[in-house]
Amino acid sequence: MASEPVARAVAEEVARWGAMRQTGVSLRHMMEFGARPTERTLLLAAQFLHKELPIRIARRALDLDSLPFGLSTKPAILKVRDWYVESFRDIRSFPEVRNQEDELAFTQMIKMIRVRHTNVVPAIALGVQQMKKDLGGPKAFPPGIHEIHQFLDRFYMSRIGIRMLIGQHVALHDPDPEPGVIGLINTKMSPMTVARIASEDARAICMREYGSSPDVDIYGDPGFTFPYVTPHLHLMIFELVKNSLRAVQERYMDSDKLAPPVRIIVADGAEDVTIKISDEGGGIPRSGLSRIFTYLYSTAENPPDLDGHNEGVTMAGYGYGIPISRLYARYFGGDLQIISMEGYGTDAYLHLSRLGDSEEPLT
Repeated sequence: MASEPVARAVAEEVARWGAMRQTGVSLRHMMEFGARPTERTLLLAAQFLHKELPIRIARRALDLDSLPFGLSTKPAILKVRDWYVESFRDIRSFPEVRNQEDELAFTQMIKMIRVRHTNVVPAIALGVQQMKKDLGGPKAFPPGIHEIHQFLDRFYMSRIGIRMLIGQHVALHDPDPEPGVIGLINTKMSPMTVARIASEDARAICMREYGSSPDVDIYGDPGFTFPYVTPHLHLMIFELVKNSLRAVQERYMDSDKLAPPVRIIVADGAEDVTIKISDEGGGIPRSGLSRIFTYLYSTAENPPDLDGHNEGVTMAGYGYGIPISRLYARYFGGDLQIISMEGYGTDAYLHLSRLGDSEEPLT
């Protein structure tokens, strides 16, 4: 669809649905509902999503139309807005879900919607970069620019929720799930295993970019498991380890000393599971700590382009890894804290809530 004002009828429908109240879904409900999926439960879930997803998607399309500082007019943002409007139209034009055949067709459609929105984060990063360039860079930012950061926090948190709802429904169709896995939720997830895989993935990128990589040492109980969404934890650890490897590698690249390892410690607490990622990469100046959780001060020069012609993940990425990792942690009631010792290194504390206990509705 061309990046022009949408047809009046569609715009009015988007506005009408965007004004409706969305329905929160608790993780406990997801786990209980998906524990033994049947044709009937999958049909009920599809009927719920048929009504719920247009509300959430319409809200995001409306948000993208009303951003300050000219951000809504940037080509990359218009492209994202078009994806949301297209997805809204796809769901609204899908007939009522009445039987198993309808449910399978609906599931296939929302699966394609999830794929369509894969590049939303780099696209928005590109739009923000276009806006920053037009404003004259960070030193010329006008008052109120932090509205953009608050919008992006809300927008990305909502995106996590939409992708969780779609991903959970699609995953429940797996004919042969692993033991203990309910859709996207692994009731017996090993944080040690996820940390090892995420670290290997981050080291592979470091090796590709620099020709070598610091080691990653992982400490904790290999037998410890708890319920969590494995892809979420992988993303968070991957981003944090990637940052640590980059800091250590660049600090010791021209040194005769051996680069010290990045250390990961997994602790099983009564309230939280905490994962600490420590490096000796030189740390972050105290004046810069407040900026690491914003989307406005990325040092990344070239966000991946929207048509997939980038060379994959790079060490610098597009500067959104830490703020988005914090949102993933907060989505399930956890948090991410960064403590730095300038001249030495940085500790990241990833606090994860135990899933399955909460009946609080998710965003």
